[in-house]
Amino acid sequence: MNLNARAASYVLMQFILLALLILAPRDASLYGDLRLPLSILGLVLIAAGMGIILYSFFALGRSLTASPVPKEDGQLITNGLYARVRHPIYFGLLLAAFGVVLDAGPWPQLAIFLLLLVLLNIKASFEEQLLSQRYPEYKEYSKKTPRFFPRLAS
Repeated sequence: MNLNARAASYVLMQFILLALLILAPRDASLYGDLRLPLSILGLVLIAAGMGIILYSFFALGRSLTASPVPKEDGQLITNGLYARVRHPIYFGLLLAAFGVVLDAGPWPQLAIFLLLLVLLNIKASFEEQLLSQRYPEYKEYSKKTPRFFPRLAS
């Protein structure tokens, strides 16, 4: 499979999993008495995740692409939220996806969330190989910056 086909398959699988997460049957009754507080927490996480995604989109500027293949005219962004986490868009997706799990119910959303986590790890590894080839400074950046879950303090 060539580079662009592999990249496109990761993006397609990501969107399929996100659609399944949202469209899967909902049943929060398994949460019992915690149903309402978990639903509220879930909605807060969804909003926070979406905010992080939007912020990250703007921070990337012309480097933004859904593909894990870096853009030809892109540049490596390592400031702002990208100084705290290498993949803030994936972090935002995971935060929002976990919010869906809390709001919608654990089954089948939790299984879909775990599949999304695995896929994003595979996609990030692929993307990081390409970023390391394109930007010599990426290896050093990746040593000091976590992949998905940001450091809160320097």
